[in-house]
Amino acid sequence: MLAFSDVELAAVGLSLRIALVAVGFVLPPAILVAWLLARCRFPGKSLVDGIVHLPLVLPPVVVGYLLLLLFGVRGPLGAWLDQAFGIRLVFTAQGAAVATAVMVFPLMVRAVRLSVEALDPGLDEAARTLGAGTLDRFFTISLPLMLPGVLSGAIVAFAASLGEFGAVVTFASNVPGETQTLPLAIYAATQTPGGEDVAARLAGVSLALALAGLLLSEVLARRVRRMLGR
Repeated sequence: MLAFSDVELAAVGLSLRIALVAVGFVLPPAILVAWLLARCRFPGKSLVDGIVHLPLVLPPVVVGYLLLLLFGVRGPLGAWLDQAFGIRLVFTAQGAAVATAVMVFPLMVRAVRLSVEALDPGLDEAARTLGAGTLDRFFTISLPLMLPGVLSGAIVAFAASLGEFGAVVTFASNVPGETQTLPLAIYAATQTPGGEDVAARLAGVSLALALAGLLLSEVLARRVRRMLGR
């Protein structure tokens, strides 16, 4: 019962790779968007805020369907990528990473935004009066102080990426060894006669990875706060 097959190991490995790619892809824009939403005023800010957080309230299948319309071989972006660069995202592991990134993006934005809003604006203002430029103030003052939120958001997003199902199966399908991530493998096992043991093993792996991610997020956040003297 405890022996993992090659297909099961491939699903776990693919999930980890997709989660890493998704988090790495959305981390820089998440920090930028969180900063803009927390510190800037501009026309249409509420609309932008709503669009950013749409994946949190939309059914994941709807997100996957919208991605299919945009990045499918006949979609406006998908057709352009295919013709200009020969890139096809639909029904590929890369597409699964894109779908996952879209789903976890608002989670990272929320975590980083809370961290930005907790910063003392006086520190940035004091550095500005001393002649520090915008980028200098951001990278030497704001970003280090935001680090607990950034790390927590990244790790929680990574853990959430491992459990993403609806958007991935809609946009990337469920192909063993190609796009079958851990949740998809669990679903496939539950639909297969005699697949209860496989589903139980993979569910245990999913539970362990998710719990480890949440615990690691808390531990790292505490350590960074101690390093910063907070």
